[in-house]
Amino acid sequence: MRGPHNIWRLIRTGATFERTGAMNVVLDAFEAPRVLRILAHALGKPFMWLGYKGDPEMPPATRALTALGPAYIKFGQVLSTRPDVVGGELAQQLRVLQDQLPPFPRAVAKAEIEKELGVSVDQVFSEFSEPIAAASIAQVHRARLAETGQDVAVKVLRPGIERAFRRDVDAFYFAANIVELFAPGARRLRPMDVITHFDGVVRGELDLRLESASASEFAANTSEDPGFRVPSIQWHLSSRRVMTLGWADGIPLGDNDALDAAGLDRAELGERVLTLFLNHALRDGFFHADMHQGNLKVAATGEIIAYDFGIMGHIDEYTRRVYAEILYGFIRRDYKRVAEVHFEAGYVPANRDVDEFARALRAVGEPIFGMDATHISMGRLLSYLFEVTERFGMETRTELILLQRTMVVVEGVSRSLNPHINIWEVAKPVVEEYIKQSIGPRAVIGDLIKTAKVMGRFGPRLPGLVEAALIAQTHPAPVQGRIRWGLLIATVVLSALAGAGGLALGLFLFD
Repeated sequence: MRGPHNIWRLIRTGATFERTGAMNVVLDAFEAPRVLRILAHALGKPFMWLGYKGDPEMPPATRALTALGPAYIKFGQVLSTRPDVVGGELAQQLRVLQDQLPPFPRAVAKAEIEKELGVSVDQVFSEFSEPIAAASIAQVHRARLAETGQDVAVKVLRPGIERAFRRDVDAFYFAANIVELFAPGARRLRPMDVITHFDGVVRGELDLRLESASASEFAANTSEDPGFRVPSIQWHLSSRRVMTLGWADGIPLGDNDALDAAGLDRAELGERVLTLFLNHALRDGFFHADMHQGNLKVAATGEIIAYDFGIMGHIDEYTRRVYAEILYGFIRRDYKRVAEVHFEAGYVPANRDVDEFARALRAVGEPIFGMDATHISMGRLLSYLFEVTERFGMETRTELILLQRTMVVVEGVSRSLNPHINIWEVAKPVVEEYIKQSIGPRAVIGDLIKTAKVMGRFGPRLPGLVEAALIAQTHPAPVQGRIRWGLLIATVVLSALAGAGGLALGLFLFD
């Protein structure tokens, strides 16, 4: 599907970018080489009359993507989370992309539900509203369950959206291949990697079972969090193209006048939003990565309700510990320790100078700490940090970039509720508690116990591994090979000892 027939789509795309003035904006953001610029303009300028006009009130890039339709809107939204690819300025522009599109008829939505779930909508729901929100991939209806009377939100994929996205994504792949073929200097932009990342994101959003699973996991993780709630999934009424969950009734978190009228404490809400996000990121390693005011409501009880779980972030346990130590080091202004953490984690090449790196980190942290509390930003700190680490050879880590982008959004939500919030004061107890739980003596014991359990599962295989390694030593082999086998034996033995020691210690302490 990625053949020459995609040329027409690329011409239409180029024409729209030229007509809206977005072509140079995008080429500059990508620092595109001269050959690629010539090729792009050659595809666009002669056919400008074929391009979509778009909304003149929008910035050029968002104007072009919005005019080109759902796949391009979603592509822009995904790129807004990747300032490492498009640059900070364009990423900031793309964050305002709105995918509010004309809805499809309620009758079509009901037919889709009946085809997908094999049930009669009129029998299952006593009420089924007109669309209340329509985005690039799906739209949402409010409904009421006939059996229980519970109000629910029903999300339905647009008819034929999978085929439409597949067609446009094929054109994106074709364009990436052309870029790599005709402009080798642009390979540093990793066009194929960017499209592959986008393809993976879209495939996930086009299967609502995955979003349902994310919502369910998020709800389980946060069930004990005071003042926070995630609507429950109605699994019997959810599938690949339909998702049904409890209705989130409340005041939008961005409506300050309504919050004040309801007598809610906006300062407390601002602190709670930030605390919740940090807990989800550090404690659970699974966080809502699109946590803006449009996806948050406040119930009459004062609970914050989150919804729309299409974009979720995941951080493994080791990375969470590294991230917490980095934040904690900055909070304490211990730049040497922050530098050491980067080297210990392998983020910065070992051949770089740790003291020089620490001085560079001081140049990042001190100006921020010198600011008034109302201007201190953890998201800005992380952004500057990534710039410094990149100069010292750190490779891009997409999970941390998504975390940083979400941190900026959450800080914006908190400050919209309370402009005088001190981000560090709110974050410090959360980070300190996580440090205490995950890096202190109890965490060491827990790690040893986990090691013992792993060694226990693989225990029957250890004698065979050791025997194979010893037999291999009796045959002539290159020095490098002998060293490798020696390391294997040492690793097996030391792991076994560590596991046994950890198990014994754990049993002794927790007996």
